[in-house]
Amino acid sequence: MEAVPFLDLKSINDKYETGIEDSIKRVLDSGWYLLGKEVERFEAEFSRYIGVDHTVGVANGLDALRIILRAFMEMGEMDEGNEIIVPANTYIASILAITDNNLTPILVEPDTNTYNIDPVLIEKHITEKTRGIMIVHLYGQNAYTEKIGELCKKYDLKLIEDAAQAHGAYYNEKRVGSLGDAAGFSFYPGKNLGALGDAGAICTDNNQLAEVCRTFGNYGSQKKYHNKYQGYNSRLDEIQAAVLRVKLKGLDEDNQRRREIANYYLNNIRHPSIILPKSSVENNHVWHLFVLRVSDRKSFINHLEKYGIETLIHYPIPPNKQEGYPELHKYNLPITEKIHDEVVSLPISPVMSNNEVKSVVEAIKSYDI
Repeated sequence: MEAVPFLDLKSINDKYETGIEDSIKRVLDSGWYLLGKEVERFEAEFSRYIGVDHTVGVANGLDALRIILRAFMEMGEMDEGNEIIVPANTYIASILAITDNNLTPILVEPDTNTYNIDPVLIEKHITEKTRGIMIVHLYGQNAYTEKIGELCKKYDLKLIEDAAQAHGAYYNEKRVGSLGDAAGFSFYPGKNLGALGDAGAICTDNNQLAEVCRTFGNYGSQKKYHNKYQGYNSRLDEIQAAVLRVKLKGLDEDNQRRREIANYYLNNIRHPSIILPKSSVENNHVWHLFVLRVSDRKSFINHLEKYGIETLIHYPIPPNKQEGYPELHKYNLPITEKIHDEVVSLPISPVMSNNEVKSVVEAIKSYDI
């Protein structure tokens, strides 16, 4: 039985080593490191991949979401104090993007089958102050449903996708990131499409929104030293864009390997104390994370550690329990809190060997509780 690291980023990038080295040299030789051809080309290539008219490169995934909301406010679609519905069990970045714009997050419990926001619970949280719904494609699984789309139309709400974990996932024939009014992507190194540092992007079909987002990310400036808005410094740099162009070509192949590993786990892990994740539709999940639930998490993690199987917890503390958000402590979220007490993420990546995958399963088979 082999020891298995949770994520071997070096091996993931080794697969693309020649292309990455060539792309970095191309940038170095150009002498142009910001707002250049590599960013332009990546934006065009990623737009084609996702199926949108516009991609705007930014510094990270949080900025992508933050700038989307800020742009909607500048366009008169939202005002300070308005409410944005968001899943209660998301990573804190989704909440930060909302509160950074002086908007109010309204937390909604997840569906225990998908861990994504429960569409059935959304409508009762909509008020006269609601201006948008932010869905999070958690762990790599599409969160969009027809019900959510219908609610947006019925109440004239903006639909924002937090697609930080779902590069390449589908809803029917459309890719995640093309389903709402705008989407924010993260290219943090551990993502399915990862850069060699922080990086992010905004995707949209809205011409005006794309222009405003691009301007906000460049100090609020469309022309040097002329500042239309009080903007941010949030730009995708040339080296990261060049690296992402290389890795984008292999994303679907990498995602398919993730699906193969996930399917092996799903077909071979059988334990009365373990709740496995569910994915009912082919290609709607790209398995950024393989997250199961176990009642005695500490003993389970300790057991796997004995066999050299590294695990992580995504995420141990829900937003409504975070010290930095006392205003969210009022929420009673039993489903979210139970999930956060039980989740464990198993190793999954496109470079895992079959023997490593089998080692994880064998170690779990010997778990006795």
